[in-house]
Amino acid sequence: MAYDRYVAICNPLHYHVMLSKKNCILLLVAVWATGFFNSLSLTLTTSNMSLCYSNIVTQFYCELKAFAKIACPNTLRFQAVIFVDTLLLGFLPFTISLMSYVKILRVILSIASMEGRKKAFSTCSSHFIVLLFFYGAGVCVYIRPPTQYREGPEQVFSILYTIVTPTLNPLIYSLRNKDVKDALIKLIRLKSK
Repeated sequence: MAYDRYVAICNPLHYHVMLSKKNCILLLVAVWATGFFNSLSLTLTTSNMSLCYSNIVTQFYCELKAFAKIACPNTLRFQAVIFVDTLLLGFLPFTISLMSYVKILRVILSIASMEGRKKAFSTCSSHFIVLLFFYGAGVCVYIRPPTQYREGPEQVFSILYTIVTPTLNPLIYSLRNKDVKDALIKLIRLKSK
């Protein structure tokens, strides 16, 4: 989405070339392949670990840091895999998205008309909020060192970035649609009568 917004605002005349059907399919395949190989590497790493403290994961799902807490003390390799995974698939995409939004902001501020600026901001603001919400919750879970591990807050943040953010995403984007807004207003008026 950040790339889509970047191309739409910073290179609008090249939008159909840069986001052609072929390029979109290539991006989709790259994302799926990255997810597959990431899952494969984490599964292989965790399958070779033994559990010493318990076989009960104190999380809503088998989350990596919760798994590391119940594994035997020799988890240095696993901690290194989590760190590299967080850097490559967490920090790097967030930094790239943030850089694209900085460039978008520069372009928006150079737009002469107030109406044009308002439209460009409304196009990007919802995705930027979801992006900050997702990565903010992810950082609260993965960046903290294991010595500061507390189950309560991490469970809440895990739910935020795995369930709440993906659920809010279509809602936020659909509320930008005029037809959906009109239907929602009609529904509210019918219920209030």
